[in-house]
Formats: sequence, C-alpha cells, structure tokens
Amino acid sequence: MPIYLPIAEISVNLFLILGMGGAVGFLSGLFGVGGGFLMTPLLIFTGIPPAVAVATGANQLVAASVSGVLAHWRRGNVDFKMGTVLLVGGVIGSGFGTWIFTLLKSAGQIDLIISLSYVIFLGVIGGLMLVESVGALLRSRKGNAPRKKLHQHYWIHGLPFKMRFRKSKLYISALMPIGLGFLVGILSAIMGVGGGFIMVPAMIYLLGMPTSVVIGTSLFQIIFVTANVTLLHSIATQTVDVMLALLLMSSAVVGAQFGTRIGARLRGEQLRSLLAAIVLLVCGKLFLDLVLTPEDLYSIGLLNER
Repeated sequence: MPIYLPIAEISVNLFLILGMGGAVGFLSGLFGVGGGFLMTPLLIFTGIPPAVAVATGANQLVAASVSGVLAHWRRGNVDFKMGTVLLVGGVIGSGFGTWIFTLLKSAGQIDLIISLSYVIFLGVIGGLMLVESVGALLRSRKGNAPRKKLHQHYWIHGLPFKMRFRKSKLYISALMPIGLGFLVGILSAIMGVGGGFIMVPAMIYLLGMPTSVVIGTSLFQIIFVTANVTLLHSIATQTVDVMLALLLMSSAVVGAQFGTRIGARLRGEQLRSLLAAIVLLVCGKLFLDLVLTPEDLYSIGLLNER
C-alpha cells in the first residue's frame, strides 16, 4: 500500500515503514539505544533523502525512548540524577550539532558526511563492543574468571566537581557525563541517532555504571536530546517529514514494550554481543554502498535490476 511523503517527496510502502518502526522500537527496548543507528540507514536504503532521514529519525526516537523508559522505570532501572546531568551536555551538544548540520547542508556535503560518520563510528564502536562482550561470554562459560571491580579508575575520575549518584553507586566528576552528553548531542543532530550505541558502552566502561541501570538511564536522556534535535531541525533545516514520523512513532511504541520484556531475560554480555553484531552489519552495508557503484552491486547479486 503506497503512501506519499510530502517532505521526502517520494512514495513508500505503508507496511514497510510500520514494520521498520516496530523493529527499531523493539531494539530500543532490548538494548537501551534509541535505534537511530539503524533507523536512519534503513530510511536511506528505502530511498529517503539522508537529510530527511536524519531529522525525521530523531523524531521517531522520542516515542520509542519514552515507551522504553516507562517499562524500565517500573522495574526501578533508571538513574534520573545521572540522566539529568547527561541531558545538560546533550542539549548544548545538539544545538552545536544542528549548526554544523546546517553549514554542511548549505555546502552540499551533508549526504556524504552522514554516510561516512556512520561507517566510522559504527565500525569502531561495534568492533570494540564485540571483542569485549565475546571475551566476557567466554570467561563466564569457563566459570573460573576472577571477580572484577565494579569499574576501572582512569585519570578522568580525578576531575573536580564530583557528584554522588546513589542509584548507580558512583561518586564521580559531573564533567564526565556532561562531556559524554555533549558528544552524543552532536552526533544526534548530525546523524539522527539517540547516541545509545556510544552512550551505553561509555556509561558501562567509562563511567562504571551497572548494565541494568544503564539501559533505562540512556533512554531517559535520549528522549529530551532527540526532542530538542527535532525542534531545531524543524526550525533550521525544515527536513522533518511529519507523515513519516507519525508512522514510525506509532509502531515504535509497541515494539519497545516487547523489546524491554525480552531484554530483562538476557545477561549483560549477551545484550552487548547482539548489539555489536547488529551495529557491524549496518556498518558493512553502508560501507558497501559508499565504495561500490550500482553496477558493482548488480554484478555480485546485492542489488536487483529494476
């Protein structure tokens, strides 16, 4: 069933868009990520212009994240104090990122920058997560792994302006989560992501938060950062397709609830392994699209002739 998208200026299959929203919402609840790292590339693969995919994908993340946070909040797995501090940096970063996006769009380079950003960040983060999570799974199967500290201490843990986060059992500098939120805010504006694929591992390995609290807290800050990105894009770049956003949001809310229930049954190492594998698959597809022409894709059978 085709439906016309006024801002994207193309017709798409209604059930395909609903299915994509539901699948990304499911991943949002399962892994504690906004799902933008998957949604934006999927929209691009279906023919949506990259600039519209970024701005509209950020809007869809709001609904998926709200649904996921409510489910995690009922289980007591959200550190609202940590989420608020992350949000401070995220709001500032999203404003700065939108300004960069506007400059790149006016220079005609935004499509290339979006694709390159995804390949670089997804490749690095996915690779690191896969190595660590597989190693953790192998050690847990042996059953004789030494007991680890709650988290490692680096030089950044000696920074000033320390705050106590009782839910996460941490006493660290507020500059760390603010800086992390700032980086994620920039990525959210330029790439249309909630930043969960960077936020989740950083909160676990850098801040030292428990995995069970990380997921809900990540989704909490994603709500407000992506909402701010959507507002800024609608004002500065006019690339938010409301029709597309409503379709994605309606199915993402449902998918997030199912993902949260299944995620509660899996161990942290299993969740990180699955997330790393999905990140690397998306990265591989984007990389092929960058380096191969349509003729190359026809020849190796990755693209059907029209």
